[in-house]
Amino acid sequence: MSATHEVATLGGGCFWCVEAVFEMVKGVESVVSGYTGGHVPNPTYEQVCTKTTGHVEVIRVTFDPAVISYRDILGLFFAFHDPTTPNRQGADAGPQYRSAICTHSDEQQRIANEVIAELGAAKVFAAPIVTEVTPAPEFYPAEDYHQGFYRLNPGQPYCAAVAGPKVAKLRKSFAKWLK
Repeated sequence: MSATHEVATLGGGCFWCVEAVFEMVKGVESVVSGYTGGHVPNPTYEQVCTKTTGHVEVIRVTFDPAVISYRDILGLFFAFHDPTTPNRQGADAGPQYRSAICTHSDEQQRIANEVIAELGAAKVFAAPIVTEVTPAPEFYPAEDYHQGFYRLNPGQPYCAAVAGPKVAKLRKSFAKWLK
C-alpha cells in the first residue's frame, strides 16, 4: 500500500454485515468481501459454506490512517461482532464465521494484540476473546454478487434482520465515524 493508505483484513461473521458497517466509515476508501485462511485456492462461496475449506469470511478494508487509525478500525470491529464465540456469530455457525484479524505488518500485529489485551483487562465482554490474530494469508475476493450486498439489498430479509441493526448502531452510537 502507499504511504497514504493501509489495509486491514477482518473476519467478524457474515461479511455482508461487517462490510455494511465499514462502507460507511469516514476514512475508509474501499471494502472488499472475500475469503482467507484456508487451504483451497480461489474458493467459491458454495465451497466455503461446506465448512471444509478452512477459509473465513473476511473484509479487506483500505483506509487512510490520517483519517482513521488502525486502532480505531479495530475498535469499530470489536463493537460490531461478538469476539467471544468460536465459529459463530448469532445464528451463523461454522468455521467461516470465526472472529479473525489478519495483520499486514508487525505493527498491526502488535496493535491487534494490545487491543485484545486491553478489552480483556477491561472485561468489556463477559467471556474471553477468541479472535485469531495471524499474519494475512492469501486473500480471495468473493463473487461479485457479495460485494456491497447490504448497500444494494437493504430490504433482503437477512440484511434487514442482521446487518440493518449494526448499521443503525453505527449511526446512533458511532456517528463521529460516519462519512
